[in-house]
Amino acid sequence: MISMYRRSAVAIAGCFVIILVNWTGVGAQSQLPMAPMSGSGGTVSPAYEGWYQNPDGTYTLSFGYYNRNTQEVLEIPIGPDNSIEPPEFNGTQPTRFEPRRHWGVFVVTVPADFGNRRIEWTLNIRGQKVTIPGHLRQEWLIDALEGEAGGGNTPPVLKFDMSDAEGAGPGGITTGPLEGKVGEAIAVKVWAHDDGVGARPGRRPASVTLTWFKHQGPGDVTFSEESSRVPVTGAETSTMATFSAPGNYMLRVRANDASGVSGAGHAQCCWTNGFVKVTVTQ
Repeated sequence: MISMYRRSAVAIAGCFVIILVNWTGVGAQSQLPMAPMSGSGGTVSPAYEGWYQNPDGTYTLSFGYYNRNTQEVLEIPIGPDNSIEPPEFNGTQPTRFEPRRHWGVFVVTVPADFGNRRIEWTLNIRGQKVTIPGHLRQEWLIDALEGEAGGGNTPPVLKFDMSDAEGAGPGGITTGPLEGKVGEAIAVKVWAHDDGVGARPGRRPASVTLTWFKHQGPGDVTFSEESSRVPVTGAETSTMATFSAPGNYMLRVRANDASGVSGAGHAQCCWTNGFVKVTVTQ
């Protein structure tokens, strides 16, 4: 169980994480890390959310981002301007950055003997380069799997097939690759359930909200259903995804429970990510 003090430390750290980084600005118009948001023209910074230990002894480091635009979506392909060091951990980060703050978008899992080493995620856009370190410092331990500060609330569980393995928390579960063609919609199915803990009195019956995002890929992705709900007892839902260009894609589905904690990012519980790899041909 993580104490309320540690939860506060994590939340405060999350607020300052964008300041305490390697920051390189160019020109008089360069934004400060916490500059006011605007509709477009702003930059994006990586954010380190914290870490949690897995049952097998490995550790998962959770990362998000802050896009300072309220409307503009930014695209930064994996490469010199969007990279993770050491290079063996590179490749799971997003290339599409939706407006505003997004918590726990992807993870890096490190071995049990990772020790004092660091994972560094660098983003460089519009002349501003930001590098954020991920580490295993004790004060950055988060409640991602064990529930909000010992309150018994755990993240939703996702499967991509009733017979598949299941996943929970920011690291969630990955499937694929599926295959598709440009301009032809493909069905992407997911099954979810939740413990039902954390629903607020007076609101609608507890449910799991599933929201789809393009995580990586060279073109645009259109979803027939960007968001849907299923009962906490468990159900399947699906969306039709259409791709504008050939290449390798990764889709992300985020499963939120009814607690509302994930919307604020506080204790890093309770939501789960699912990742779907898709290979699209002409």
